[in-house]
Amino acid sequence: MEESLTLLGQIKRIFECGEKDIKGYSPLTLAYIGDAIYDLAVRTVVVERANRPAHQLHKRTVEYVKAGAQSKMIQALLPHLTEVERDVYRRGRNAKPNARSRNADYGDYLKATGFEALMGYLYLTGQEERMLCLIKKGMALSGLAPL
Repeated sequence: MEESLTLLGQIKRIFECGEKDIKGYSPLTLAYIGDAIYDLAVRTVVVERANRPAHQLHKRTVEYVKAGAQSKMIQALLPHLTEVERDVYRRGRNAKPNARSRNADYGDYLKATGFEALMGYLYLTGQEERMLCLIKKGMALSGLAPL
């Protein structure tokens, strides 16, 4: 296995996925994958910090993946985003999701969808390091406790 391949690169190679034009993806598709990759990043750090019972790991993870936390993070990050990143965020925020969160303010839910779209965009364009740096910076700037 090649060490230099990212997770995305390995998935594409092993499952023989072709190259796709990211501009053709809907913002909700970007948010779908962004939700998963952001959750994976948070879960990875939570597990790396301490080997705890699963319910404690879940409780800690939820603090960071809930819509309210993502909304705070993206609001703090907006001045630090590139123009392209802001555009991806706005497209995600303005998309009309088919579902609504039971546990979140609708405004926070829309901002969180934009945040997730940005995470998905960065992941699918091979900008994993940028994605992770923004996650860390967003947590710090928004006042979330360090993971």
